[in-house]
Amino acid sequence: MTIDASTRSNAVFDQLRADLLAGRFEPGSKLKLAVLGGRYTASLSVVREALSRLAEQGLVVAHPQRGFSVVALSAEDLTDLTNTRIDVETLAARRSVERGDLAWEAALVAAHHTLARTPLGEDWIRAHQAFHQALVAGCGSPRLEAIANGLRDASELYRIWSRSLAHDDDRDIAGEHSRLLSLAVARDADDVAAALAAHIQHTTDALLRYAALAELDND
Repeated sequence: MTIDASTRSNAVFDQLRADLLAGRFEPGSKLKLAVLGGRYTASLSVVREALSRLAEQGLVVAHPQRGFSVVALSAEDLTDLTNTRIDVETLAARRSVERGDLAWEAALVAAHHTLARTPLGEDWIRAHQAFHQALVAGCGSPRLEAIANGLRDASELYRIWSRSLAHDDDRDIAGEHSRLLSLAVARDADDVAAALAAHIQHTTDALLRYAALAELDND
């Protein structure tokens, strides 16, 4: 049985994206088509298409005439992304708490239930994404919700690197999510916004400390 070309293309895209989000490629590393073709048993055209789609998502960078690379760890970009994400995502969360109905609240509780019972791994990444999406889903503005989710997706590699490179393993991440849920259900908009801002900033601070130390080591 032959595999449909679009199905194969999607499969390679999903595998490559999962490997990127699992931190299996170093920041800024070159992504060679031939090597990836062997790794995923795919043609160069299929790999190139997958990388082009990943470039659109901001996970890799396309270099004219020079191929593709993983996005670099940029303290400047990370700081800008974090500040913008905090501004937008806390606004969306605040509005969700203020305007979300019972169905929104139930969906948020269900998303947290799944997250809390999912071990770390690719399934946890999806559950984590679903919880944060659920938190802002009651904001009442599809545009605001889409922007908030897009900024969070753009920060996913940085979040992964905070664990795989910065080894930010000591925080009580489960407790942070539980607190966000409790505050949201209690309809405490101010504290939800503050807790979410701290939740996002913690990850950034850990990675910035790593970047600063790595720069010192290279001097």
